[in-house]
Amino acid sequence: MILGVLYMGVEAVGGWAYGSLALVADAGHMLSDAAALGVTLLALRIAQLPGDDKRTYGYHRAEVLAAVVNGAALIAIGVGVLVEAVQRFGNPITLQAGPMMLIAGGGLLVNLAGLAILHGADRSGLNVRGAWLHLLSDSLGSAGAIVAGALVWWKGWTWADPVASALIALLVLRSAYYLLKECVLVLMETAPAHIDTERVRAHLLALPGVTGVHDIHVWTITSGIVAMSGHVVAGPGHEPGAVLRAAAGCLKDEFGIWHSTIQVEPEGYEEVTLHR
Repeated sequence: MILGVLYMGVEAVGGWAYGSLALVADAGHMLSDAAALGVTLLALRIAQLPGDDKRTYGYHRAEVLAAVVNGAALIAIGVGVLVEAVQRFGNPITLQAGPMMLIAGGGLLVNLAGLAILHGADRSGLNVRGAWLHLLSDSLGSAGAIVAGALVWWKGWTWADPVASALIALLVLRSAYYLLKECVLVLMETAPAHIDTERVRAHLLALPGVTGVHDIHVWTITSGIVAMSGHVVAGPGHEPGAVLRAAAGCLKDEFGIWHSTIQVEPEGYEEVTLHR
């Protein structure tokens, strides 16, 4: 965060002074990076808070909400840069390629340092991955600004600056789309992509003493924490406790589901269904 905030001012002033949209876009990325890292850190701290009577699952979803904020920020930045790039095509301006490349080079070093810091972090979580995508897209922005500056200096192609900005914006939007898509799937309590609910049903039904399986629900609380609930029917002569232990063990061993809630029912049990 400190690196990003410090160099953001350098890029913003340099982009404005030397007429480089790519540098201004990169400064915007750095601002969003600092905000994203702040949101990420706050969410990680909140997620560690213990649950209570009202929030029985704890605060794990704070990480998902932070990822939504980061994804929305990426989309806002990407769209803004893309619109400005299109407008710049019709109104090219004179660029000072040397200072532009120098400042962009410093920005690239700052972003690579940020990526190195996060290299050892667990990026399987949506929250940390959102922050990492911010830094990665910003690194691409700096690299794009360097390439655009080189083309302006070598060939005099002033259009290289908005082209580089537009390409970077599209990459940012693509990353934001997939990040937000995963967040929506978690918030809609969709079954995780790596777990097939029909396979879960089939494995439970294949257990000794299980004659029926219904009301299966599998969802993600936050990245890496999967929960499941369901009903299994125990056949005559099979002890419910043994059936429960077998079902819970199957979920852990076969699917990596450690948080399961299983209701064991005798054959012929008819559950009362309440309708609105």
